Amino acid sequence: MDLVVDANILFAVLVKEGITEELLFKNDFRLFAPEFIFEEFEKYRKLLEKKTKRTESDFNLLLEILQKRITLIPNEELRPFIEKSKRISPDIKDVAYIALALKLNCAV
Repeated sequence: MDLVVDANILFAVLVKEGITEELLFKNDFRLFAPEFIFEEFEKYRKLLEKKTKRTESDFNLLLEILQKRITLIPNEELRPFIEKSKRISPDIKDVAYIALALKLNCAV
């Protein structure tokens, strides 16, 4: 199953262990995100590192694994879906994620 993951899901997985982490690593799922997701992460990295109960090494290893596991889709590929996404997205911050879900015809 294809899934679009947003930054909040990535943040949650990095901060604490749980069901979200388990689901992201199931081989049943192919994960996708807009190409900017890891740039977004870098903005909040220090805050996330403070909140996590993981060691720095575990945190960095998990991030590296996620970077390999998530297929990034270039912004140019989302452009044809942006206007529709703006109309249906409950939050302007989610427009790119909704556009990607529309492009891939999958869930967020």
